[in-house]
Amino acid sequence: MSNVSYYTEEGLKKLKDELSHLKDVERPAASQAIAEARDKGDLSENAEYDAAKEAQGMLEMRISKLEAIVANARIIDENSLDLSKALIHSTVKIKNLNNKMIMNYKLVAQSEADLSKGHISVESPIGKALLGKQVGDVAEAQVPVGSIKLEVLEISRD
Repeated sequence: MSNVSYYTEEGLKKLKDELSHLKDVERPAASQAIAEARDKGDLSENAEYDAAKEAQGMLEMRISKLEAIVANARIIDENSLDLSKALIHSTVKIKNLNNKMIMNYKLVAQSEADLSKGHISVESPIGKALLGKQVGDVAEAQVPVGSIKLEVLEISRD
């Protein structure tokens, strides 16, 4: 079953660029490292060969995961967002009712999440709690320190 994820054009381009780099640069480098390690002799006692094969396996898993993400990615036009409720690519101004702090978060796909920029994943506990909420609604999120209540103050497309 496929998981469709929504991205901005810029976010999807970053994923495609990373995938291209892994395939065009990292994959040949991994093959070269295996070839060099193989040339050093007995493979049964060659730790360098084992490490290179393991690195290649990790690289191939990352490539496979990115290919699946890109295949199921959809670009969302931020200008056509419904601002009556919190959706992916909405910026939500919230008030934490536990400590009265006011915060702004942009709801994004997991691969675009960056808390330093105020971008949180729609798959995070807070992101899940906010999805579909309207201004004035109170969302309850289960976070590692317990339950927090968040009041939606504003929804925009910033």
